[in-house]
Amino acid sequence: MLVLLDVDDSGIATITLNRPDKLNALSRELATELADIVLRVSGDAKVRGVVITGAGRAFCAGGDIDGMRRHSDAQDWSSIRDLVQAGATVVETLFSMPKPTVAAINGPAAGAGGSLALACDFRVASQSASFGLVFSRIGLHPDWGGTYFLPRIVGTAKALELILSGDIIDAVECSRLGLVNRVTDSDHLLSTAREYAATFAAKAPLALMLARQAVHNSINMTLKDVLTLEIENQLRIFPTADAREGISAFLEKRRPTFTGA
Repeated sequence: MLVLLDVDDSGIATITLNRPDKLNALSRELATELADIVLRVSGDAKVRGVVITGAGRAFCAGGDIDGMRRHSDAQDWSSIRDLVQAGATVVETLFSMPKPTVAAINGPAAGAGGSLALACDFRVASQSASFGLVFSRIGLHPDWGGTYFLPRIVGTAKALELILSGDIIDAVECSRLGLVNRVTDSDHLLSTAREYAATFAAKAPLALMLARQAVHNSINMTLKDVLTLEIENQLRIFPTADAREGISAFLEKRRPTFTGA
């Protein structure tokens, strides 16, 4: 299996890229398998949060260069399209799924691997992690959503610098730029990422989903449209059992138990 899936009792799904001998480089087969699994967990009501990580010493080294050279030499552009299209499916599903997503970056996240990490809501990095949209180093264009997510996180000027230079930055610089939410030691990376996902997954599902969508969409909306959307969402949420539970729990000074109702 090129991609592993584990769902724990709390509903946190851990997706592991499982090609450690190639630093989890994205072959067409791995990318297709990843797209299938991401679609599956997105539609699984038992899954409340998603963590993506890599086996071995890398998160994901990006595209499989050997494979891409073979496809290029054979002028097999359909295989290149399949790889890039699978990536588009992965990041679009991560972006739109109604549950929080966390990248546990355990080593290099380069090229499309960096884009994959950016597509998650949150990023937790080990001290040995690194990040770089290195496409320009081999004369290629960024894919897997890198040109969408990076400027929204670090701003246009810094995104252009990182993309056009192909520079690789370490975990400390990632933290300074706001590319990662938290840096931890390698031994606690996965547990920290799962706890991070569980924190958000414990919230009321509808409120969480609508808030995620509002934040993602707000960058392309006017303030008036955002305020209108907030009113609509709030009036949609107030009649729910979860809203009543949240208000009651606050007044009773106890932890709420949200059921999605």
